Amino acid sequence: MKSKPSTASDYSPHQLDLVLSVCLYISTIIGDFMDDLVIVGGLVPNLVIPQDPPPEGAEAHAGTQDLDIGFSLGVLNSERYQEIAARLRGAGFKPDVNENHNPTFQRWKLEQSDNVTVDFLIPKTTPDEIGRTIKHLEKDLGAVITPGLELAFQDRIKLSIKGQTPFGEKAERDIWVCGPGAYIILKALAFDSRGENKDAYDLFYVVRNFGGGFEDIIAHLRPLLANEYGEKTIEILKRDFSEPGLVGSVRVARFIFGRPDEDIQVEVAGFINQVLDRI
Repeated sequence: MKSKPSTASDYSPHQLDLVLSVCLYISTIIGDFMDDLVIVGGLVPNLVIPQDPPPEGAEAHAGTQDLDIGFSLGVLNSERYQEIAARLRGAGFKPDVNENHNPTFQRWKLEQSDNVTVDFLIPKTTPDEIGRTIKHLEKDLGAVITPGLELAFQDRIKLSIKGQTPFGEKAERDIWVCGPGAYIILKALAFDSRGENKDAYDLFYVVRNFGGGFEDIIAHLRPLLANEYGEKTIEILKRDFSEPGLVGSVRVARFIFGRPDEDIQVEVAGFINQVLDRI
């Protein structure tokens, strides 16, 4: 998967609108497969947390530049990915290319909207599979093996999105979106593996702003902790986010301001410690 831009100034409302438009378009194409899919990645905070207006004391979320879709293992076991891939091709999607102009089977784009890419993810199918490698499903379709992705199917929220597709069609559809508990785990694991500013920011934004308080977060998070990913997440939060000077707290500030900022770093550590104390 390509690296994410490192500061909030690299993101724009226009790009977010494009991502939402492509998400809506895909949901009109493969609507009968939506139970096998879940939206993960940077679009999630914009969907599970009100943005118009954002929560009191919070800025609007920075947004995202791409769309991440998680496949269930059922898609793999029943080979339903073949029909999904066929419909996407028929709707104008095709694999993107990397900097060497080679196709990226795990990342597709809509020919009419080159500014938005769609990344496909799938849980590990065997214990010896290596995370962040590509599992090939079709001749031109792959998915990034993502440890812990199955938790997004345990903790997910059905939401309605409406607007216009990239072709100006008005539509409204229900989609499954990763819940805040699974999202925190997936973002903690992502930060552990690649250390990107955006992952730290997304994690903190959901912790700070989801629902009506910490108990809402804990209600989603606690049932997911009794496994290797939950235990690892607690370790990562303590190691990287529980003090203002730790790398996770600093990288939230670097994403927002482009530099360290003591006030936001203190806020990050304070919110993370509230979660840790409750679990």
